[in-house]
Amino acid sequence: MNQNKLYPIIIAGGSGSRLWPLSRTLYPKQFLSINGEGSMLQSTIGRLHGLDCVPPFVICNEKHRFIAAEQLQNVGQLTGNVILEPAARNTAPAIALAALIACKNEPDHNPLLLVLAADHVVEERKAFQDAVNSAIPLAENGKLVTFGIVPDAPETGYGYILRGDVNSTEINVDSVAFDVAAFVEKPDQKTAERYLSSGNYYWNSGMFLFQARRYLEELEKYRPDILQACQEAVANAEIDNDFIRVDKMAFEMCPDESIDYAVMEKTSDAVVLPMNVGWSDVGSWSSLWAISHHDSEGNVQHGDVISHNTENSYVYAESGLVTTVGVKDLIVVQTKDAVLIANKSEVQDVKKIVERIKAEGRNEHHIHREVYRPWGKYDSIDDGNRYQVKRITVKPGSGFEMRMHHHRAEHWIIVAGTAEVTINSSTHLLCENQSIYIPQGTAHCLLNPGKVPLEMIEVRSGTYLEEDDIVRFSTSDYL
Repeated sequence: MNQNKLYPIIIAGGSGSRLWPLSRTLYPKQFLSINGEGSMLQSTIGRLHGLDCVPPFVICNEKHRFIAAEQLQNVGQLTGNVILEPAARNTAPAIALAALIACKNEPDHNPLLLVLAADHVVEERKAFQDAVNSAIPLAENGKLVTFGIVPDAPETGYGYILRGDVNSTEINVDSVAFDVAAFVEKPDQKTAERYLSSGNYYWNSGMFLFQARRYLEELEKYRPDILQACQEAVANAEIDNDFIRVDKMAFEMCPDESIDYAVMEKTSDAVVLPMNVGWSDVGSWSSLWAISHHDSEGNVQHGDVISHNTENSYVYAESGLVTTVGVKDLIVVQTKDAVLIANKSEVQDVKKIVERIKAEGRNEHHIHREVYRPWGKYDSIDDGNRYQVKRITVKPGSGFEMRMHHHRAEHWIIVAGTAEVTINSSTHLLCENQSIYIPQGTAHCLLNPGKVPLEMIEVRSGTYLEEDDIVRFSTSDYL
């Protein structure tokens, strides 16, 4: 391994609202499996295999901590390496947190940070790793490297990087790096066509490689306010099992700024290394359609779908049969609580639908009907005045600790598996077709002691049925 270790930093924030209704605030696209067997986060980790690096740091929102931890655990990469952001403050502060923690871990060295987004697709792993290895000598020489994607279309949804002169740093490989002449905002169609034809512009991938201390030096030069806030947040950080919790008050005082604006557009040491790796930020349903496998009619289908006389469309069925007849260039996405039908050329405006859902006080932008928890999941299958019905799945050996509810009673019916239910000081072992009643205001807890998932129906009744009506008697409780 290099003397200065390579630390992958995977930024797993964001809500992915342009992939609504599949992507929601509490379960955004980086945690979804939309282009393969694993989630996008897990795929990002997978493309590191073969690089000489330490396990990655994953930076995510506090609300996503258990999702991130479980997905890291499932791929054997959970090593106390989840950095929790108390609030969203964009990429410059997020990377600063990782840089400060990496420097604390390596006090006698200058670790290299490979900054990646958790929600991108890279189809060519070897080409990606070759580009990273090519960039290491540049970073070791003090350069702040950004990876520019060689464009193959006049894309208006990406920012661009204008290359300057060939960088003089010797990198001992066949790759050629360029000084960054300018970062350019998303262009209109005509401008994007001009960028493509010139050959001097690259898509801004949002991937970077640089020394941790070098980044902090440039941040101190151009945005000392961000650095100071992050230093205070890390100085008072706490280790909570697999989570690194930075100081909430200090981090919330940090300005919201991207790394491009805070550092990369200002530094004189920015270098762009061209990369041609089958990259996409999967920023819309049309981009997901473009990178997916198509049938002979140009369609992409997931789930229970039957199509007739349908062309160049993306059809996703999560629950129940979805059929299409005589359509083309459509996006059809069905989840348990919402359906999206859009023209493929107008999917950028899905965000406007999400904004309207928020404005109307609905919750379909925020949470799925089916919600995942560390112990399993629940599906809200029915509700009405003063009642709510959920189907609950509890993983073997999991459960939740003692709690009580002020405003609701609960009735649990066991559908499959075994439940160990404690009400006050009395413990009951329940099997299939048995049930138990939990009165309002009664302390209770649940455990699945078996080796198969526990399936049960929960019927809530009372004056207030939301998830925040809960008093926990243990800080280790996951709900």
